[in-house]
Amino acid sequence: MCGIAGIALRQGMTPDEGVLRAMTRALAHRGPDGSGLHLADNVGLAHTRLAIIDLATGDQPLFAGPAALVANGEVYNYLELREAHALACTTGSDCEPPLHLFRRDGLDGYAQAMRGMYAVALHDRHDRRLVLTRDPFGIKPLYIAQVEGGIAFASEPRALLEAGLVAPRIRREARDELMQLQFTTGAETIFEGITRVVPGETIVVADGAIVERHRRAALPEGGPEPIEAEAALARFDAAFEDSVRLHQRSDVPYGLFLSGGIDSNAVLAMMARLNEKPVLAYTARFDVPGAADEQQAAEAAAAATGARHATVTITEAEVWRHLPEIVAAMDDPAADYAIIPSWFLARRARQEVKVVLSGEGGDEIFGGYGRYRSAMRPWWLGGRQPRAAGSFDHVTDVLREPPSTWRDGIAAAEAAAMMPGRTRLMAAQAADIAEWLPNDLLLKLDRCLMAHAVEGRTPFLDPGVAAACWRLPDGLKVRGRTGKWLLREWLSRHLPSSRPFAPKQGFTVPVAAWIANVGERLGPLVAAQPGVAEIARPDRVAALFRNAGGDKHRGFAAWHLLFYALWHRAHVERAGGDGDVWEVLASRG
Repeated sequence: MCGIAGIALRQGMTPDEGVLRAMTRALAHRGPDGSGLHLADNVGLAHTRLAIIDLATGDQPLFAGPAALVANGEVYNYLELREAHALACTTGSDCEPPLHLFRRDGLDGYAQAMRGMYAVALHDRHDRRLVLTRDPFGIKPLYIAQVEGGIAFASEPRALLEAGLVAPRIRREARDELMQLQFTTGAETIFEGITRVVPGETIVVADGAIVERHRRAALPEGGPEPIEAEAALARFDAAFEDSVRLHQRSDVPYGLFLSGGIDSNAVLAMMARLNEKPVLAYTARFDVPGAADEQQAAEAAAAATGARHATVTITEAEVWRHLPEIVAAMDDPAADYAIIPSWFLARRARQEVKVVLSGEGGDEIFGGYGRYRSAMRPWWLGGRQPRAAGSFDHVTDVLREPPSTWRDGIAAAEAAAMMPGRTRLMAAQAADIAEWLPNDLLLKLDRCLMAHAVEGRTPFLDPGVAAACWRLPDGLKVRGRTGKWLLREWLSRHLPSSRPFAPKQGFTVPVAAWIANVGERLGPLVAAQPGVAEIARPDRVAALFRNAGGDKHRGFAAWHLLFYALWHRAHVERAGGDGDVWEVLASRG
């Protein structure tokens, strides 16, 4: 797990080593264990390392003949690739086999062979090209920007901004998406001039320009396939065991984020099966009386599997103290309040481990969200479009101009997801896997964990699991009002004490309650921020914060504005500074 960056210019031009080192410094939090540079001809590559596999010889860049590679992520099947292809590797790095496969099999062979989470940059000096590849689910990030004379890329937009390659100018359409959806969609980011390499994409750069684009799909083609429940359970069990086994490959200690919900309990049950030692598990809870959390369920699951369990209590005072740096970690913004427990859990886990498995992707693969059940029904039976309303559709008196095109990106994803043979449920799942997953949930996991140099792994988001479960009949995913039926049934057999068919309590971060407690003081500070004043009416913002506890819509809207105020100071004004919420918002400069 690392940070990567680089520049590919026109022939005859040479990248500035000082710019490469500036990008390296901006990504130091992603890789505190070492760094490396590669400069050859018109291409420069930079790497910061978090040492997970092959601690002794795994430094990057890696070289093979005329090719050099830097990578962020893990290629979990590296041992199988070495053996199956008789690769002559000189290190134990998981990223060396793809380098040899690229030299031997070219673009398609190398990209199709990798199983894992990765963003890879390859410089092929023989063919004078740079190749950038991102994993199919978009677990690991990669961004590009056109610069004078060519293309620059980095694991995070902040590296492009802090190196002076791109100015921090806001794209209005993405800002509207952020306010309404809490994340932004598609290849374009919120910054003008910075785009994402989309999940599964391989980009070829030659003579300073993009000349080829290829795409590897995350999901198998086709609609539901006929299979009985027992056969589906056996197939999932085999695929999930294989995935978790591979996701545990590490030369450093690893643990689990355990919410007590279905997905993380399933990962825990499988980890307990595969590990002789107790699993290290970490759970978040809040100090707000009556706040919904799953601490007791997590404790029960940990006890049943013999896991060594740690609970992290998050207090309101700690949130106000650390929220500016939590939000600053989200340079590609996602206003998901789950960034708060994710950041604190990563800080605690880093005391003992460098790798954490989590349950992200379970809802999307198995059909867990309530919006999926609604999407399955035609409109005349009460079905409705997912995300039909945005956060400010219910709070209409705050923004200066109501966002009008905020659904364009998610609507395009929904249209693309309705492929021949897919059911309404599959289309809704596929749209989430294309946008919500990489641009919210996985973005949150990446930034909040890498802020503490912790690697996050997601065994549900694996080609083997997708092949086994994506094309299940709707009835094995959703039955009546119960989503994730197959996963619940599997868990009822392998960890029955988790009571997987019991009504879900839910895990909600009490941001509205926290904001309501300090709304009188916080509202005017948020209203006065340049980023907020540009899009919202200050008097209405102050009133919104005073009444943030009135209903969930006002609470969410207040949270989105608070997030944006802090984010804008950190990444647009570049004036966030150190300190708590009050100090940062009150500072001028």
